[in-house]
Amino acid sequence: MPGRHVTDRQMRLYMQFRRTEPVPIAAAKAGFSTATAYRIEEDPRPPSQKATPRGRRRPDPLAAVWEDEIVPLLRSAPGLRPIAIFEEVLRRHPELGAGVRRTLERRIRGWRALHGPEQEVIFRQVHEPGRLGLSDFTDMGDLGISIAGEALDHRLYHFRLAYSGFEHAHVVLGGESYVALAEGLQDALWALGGAPQEHRSDSLSAAFRNLDREAREDLTRRYEAFCAHYGMEPSRNNPGLAHENGSIEGPHGHLKAAVRDALLLRGSRDFADLAAYRCFIDELVGRRNARVGPRIELERAALRDLPARRTADYEEAIVAVTSSSGFLLRKVFYSVPSRLIGHRLRVRLYDDRLEVYLGSSHQLTLPRGRRRPDGRHGHVVDYRHVIHSLRRKPMALLGLVYRDSLFPRPAYARAFEAMLAQQPARQACRATVEMLVLAHERACEAELAGVLDTLLEAGRLPDMAELQARFLPDAAALPGVVVTHPALGAYDELATVRQENAA
Repeated sequence: MPGRHVTDRQMRLYMQFRRTEPVPIAAAKAGFSTATAYRIEEDPRPPSQKATPRGRRRPDPLAAVWEDEIVPLLRSAPGLRPIAIFEEVLRRHPELGAGVRRTLERRIRGWRALHGPEQEVIFRQVHEPGRLGLSDFTDMGDLGISIAGEALDHRLYHFRLAYSGFEHAHVVLGGESYVALAEGLQDALWALGGAPQEHRSDSLSAAFRNLDREAREDLTRRYEAFCAHYGMEPSRNNPGLAHENGSIEGPHGHLKAAVRDALLLRGSRDFADLAAYRCFIDELVGRRNARVGPRIELERAALRDLPARRTADYEEAIVAVTSSSGFLLRKVFYSVPSRLIGHRLRVRLYDDRLEVYLGSSHQLTLPRGRRRPDGRHGHVVDYRHVIHSLRRKPMALLGLVYRDSLFPRPAYARAFEAMLAQQPARQACRATVEMLVLAHERACEAELAGVLDTLLEAGRLPDMAELQARFLPDAAALPGVVVTHPALGAYDELATVRQENAA
């Protein structure tokens, strides 16, 4: 065909047909013209042997600097980026101009392919059912998840079986700690119904960097004891070599992409509470596991049996309750009922909560707090623990260290600030404390907060007399209960009936 070059294959076809056919017919069967066939008759070499190498169309712009300057840079600093070399060459020889950048990049890429250092090789592995499970954490801050309008700073603990692809995800509010690993891993194993032969983690790098040598050794002992409880062999990938955890590092991205898509389909990234968000993650992971259900069932048969009970997935600490009706733990102040002042409590630290014991008796559960980003102490305060004492000393509210954490809802803090701006401090403190007392005694914390928001939006200050009248129980609405006492003679009749039946 006109405009197309004859290929070696066409040349071989022509030679084959030429054995039995004349030139015009052989040329037609090979797909080119008769004139081309006569030229081939004169020179039977294949086209690939006739082509001459194309020379340069313009002078090499890097000829003066390549061997003397660029190659020595490549040999002395193998990790140097091409853009850095380009900028250095332009600094030395501005006459070259910016147009040589692509030429330089192609030349460097070709030189490194022929003369560069050896690169690390990734060896693909064959995974056997029931042999390897992997754990890792992934940061979810870039997805913009919020709980009741407040941004949720969290991670996902991610467990995966290398063979079947079974996944489990657990919302972690803190960092990459042993507690988060133990809780998430145990939940995964008990949901799976078995344990793999080997469990691999990434050395809990975030936790190890923040611990001294003794604490690191203690963490290692606890992790090894945890794996021994489930009959798993513990292993860790080498620091900085994420590809050794490749069976879970890659699925991290897939899981986050699936969460992002599910949030877009949901139409909102805000959840009513943490439990709703955790349910959302559980449903998403459940759907992903359903797609590989047959492989999971195949691998489940090869897993080791679980022990009779779970092992400890918490840390314990002994704390003393101070006269402030609270204790300090991990740079966070927690309030407790004042009846515990002077006692020593045993606290179990989980990732999202604290279980508080007096001896062996469970006292209460507290949400786990975190210290502030600037390093100052955090506060987890329940106003019900101190409201009876605060009522006797309302002015203590004015300079209270944990005043911002004392208010159960933002409406109470807004009301206090509004009253403090327009009333004497003593009056504002007393009125605010009485509002907290009313919310506690009448169990109307949410309803009272709604009324306060309405009043403040209307530009009015709360009136305690009005609020107390509104939330006092209506005596007329209370049902009247009449207790009727039976006649004593009725008991004699019962006794008589029993005697007759016995006879």
